[in-house]
Amino acid sequence: MLDDNYFMTQALAEAKLAFDKDEVPIGAVIVSNNRIIARAHNLTETLNDVTAHAEMQAITAAANVLGGKYLDECTLYVTIEPCPMCAGALGWAQMQRIVYGADDKKKGYSHFSTSVLHPKTEITRGVMANECSALMKAFFEKKR
Repeated sequence: MLDDNYFMTQALAEAKLAFDKDEVPIGAVIVSNNRIIARAHNLTETLNDVTAHAEMQAITAAANVLGGKYLDECTLYVTIEPCPMCAGALGWAQMQRIVYGADDKKKGYSHFSTSVLHPKTEITRGVMANECSALMKAFFEKKR
């Protein structure tokens, strides 16, 4: 069944690709009409670009698929709570729904301002949070 856990599993697969590239392991997928239209993971090291977060990559890919900048009928699944930059972009894209795995207690948008999102955006947090968090912890333990 195609539910939040299924799509978060797909986002986790993207995060694992980032992990294997020595990128911070955050993955994202964007879904429209129960179909994945964009897949992405962090590419900040690969592209030498601080804006190349998984969410930013996914927003661009989804807009290209749909042929428009508004993603008001889409759901973003992302393994970690979006940062303020990504939340701002999601607000501008008018994302209908955001589902994320683990909270980001240091850089998550909700610690700064929830008003950066579009007022109609629905938030679901904590989907597969343990799995999402474990991958991040493994990455940073490997770095130390």
